[in-house]
Amino acid sequence: MERTFLMLKPDAVQRGLIGEVVKRFENKGFQLIASKLLVISKEQAEFHYAEHIGKPFYERLFGFIISGPVFAMVWQGDQVIALARGLIGKTSAIDALPGTIRGDYALRTEMNLIHGSDSKESAEREIGNIFKPEEIIQYEKTIAKWV
Repeated sequence: MERTFLMLKPDAVQRGLIGEVVKRFENKGFQLIASKLLVISKEQAEFHYAEHIGKPFYERLFGFIISGPVFAMVWQGDQVIALARGLIGKTSAIDALPGTIRGDYALRTEMNLIHGSDSKESAEREIGNIFKPEEIIQYEKTIAKWV
């Protein structure tokens, strides 16, 4: 069973989109195993965006992610990383297709609502940056055999 890290950014939280986004992942059949609302620390943000340090957009990205509460989540399911990224849509608000989260709700590329892990390695690193092991709940989802 694969895990992924998803984070609703400050714009999604401020716009009241948490429930709508969670519903999409639940409807897909994924299992939510951890979530929390928090203001991400500067240290967590630096760790999260480490590969972008020095790039022209880094300061804007960093400032945005620490500007307000985020809603962090861990989801699991078969091929959850690739399938979640499909639900999220392209990074650019203009290129994101209707029916995707960004296609339906993002207004600007700089404020594109949600982050999703791009690989198993990224998911592990990002989950560990926000969640303690004891915050991740393992339980049997009885409907799992049907999805």
